[in-house]
Amino acid sequence: MAEPPFVFGRVAEKRHFVDRDAERKRLAQNFGSLVNTVIISPRRWGKSSLVQRVAQDVKADKANKDLKVCLIDLFNVRSEADFYSHLATGVMRATMSKWAEWVEAVGKFMSHLRPTVSITPDLSSSIKLEMDWAQAVDSPDEILDLVEKIGTEKNWRIVVCIDEFQAIADFAESEAFQRKLRSHWQQHQHVAYCLYGSKRHMMLDLFDNPEMPFYRFGDVMTLDKIDNFIWGDFIRRRFTATGKTITVAQGRALAALVENHSYYVQQLAQQVWFRTQDVCTDEIIDQAMNDLTDQLDLVFTGVAASLTSRQLGFLRAVVDGQTSLYAQATLKAYNLGTSANVARIRDALISREIIDVDDDGVQILDPVFKYWLRAHL
Repeated sequence: MAEPPFVFGRVAEKRHFVDRDAERKRLAQNFGSLVNTVIISPRRWGKSSLVQRVAQDVKADKANKDLKVCLIDLFNVRSEADFYSHLATGVMRATMSKWAEWVEAVGKFMSHLRPTVSITPDLSSSIKLEMDWAQAVDSPDEILDLVEKIGTEKNWRIVVCIDEFQAIADFAESEAFQRKLRSHWQQHQHVAYCLYGSKRHMMLDLFDNPEMPFYRFGDVMTLDKIDNFIWGDFIRRRFTATGKTITVAQGRALAALVENHSYYVQQLAQQVWFRTQDVCTDEIIDQAMNDLTDQLDLVFTGVAASLTSRQLGFLRAVVDGQTSLYAQATLKAYNLGTSANVARIRDALISREIIDVDDDGVQILDPVFKYWLRAHL
């Protein structure tokens, strides 16, 4: 069997990457000009894929021989010490490729912290930076300025991309830590930062709140969903590349079932592709959607069981298309209590990343969960 032409659950690269031409151009310009960038969108809309694709694009451009891109992921980082560990190690890996370069850089740029560099006999193992990271918390200047010092020394432009950046909001004394970061980073001349994460409401609070240290830190990019017509053509082309047939209209219908959500479009398209021997039918698409929902039934049942009856009533109202959630008729019909209670329900569901609120009203973030709710509420 041919390799499935769709990917989900990992970064989409090369032929699997869909559109985002305008965003790619804008982000590439920011990287090249060392403009700080903040990318905000709900989870699984393709932020990581976009950043890594642009990193590949700029590094392949001969005009960017002096440009280095450092990719750091703060997933499971829970403390300031962990942050320094990830930052320093990520910067060294992106800028130093040989044992001798690591040793020289440590002696030149981090002498006060006295770190050590180790390598195992197994050549497949990466070089590691080891030190007392708790000491870095007490004296963080060398770590926070490490990338700027390397950029200055080598005459390089360096872009530090940090995924799951909202994790810093949960650190002890988070605002003091944020002020420390910004006071250093805003002074850097050879470095730009690209910050993004999967929890939209936390990212907005970090970067769109005038009272927070990172307010107006850089160019804020808000990703929209990929257009339905683009999905239709992409799905048709990927089927054709493997000798199978689906129409653009069917591809668009497939994407619409999951509200053009990047992760789910790729997942559902893969399920449809598996079920299609030669020519896709509407029945195959419907069956794949039902099967996908069934696969996630235990997950969604657990989520629903963790919600209060009024939170479920709120979601039922959203699924039913109610737009006046504070109206007396809606409060009564869905047993939501008072209007003040609705506000508390909304905030609790936003905090759990179940819903979001935008100019179009309340949105259930997971389209397959929304599809499941229609059948179970």
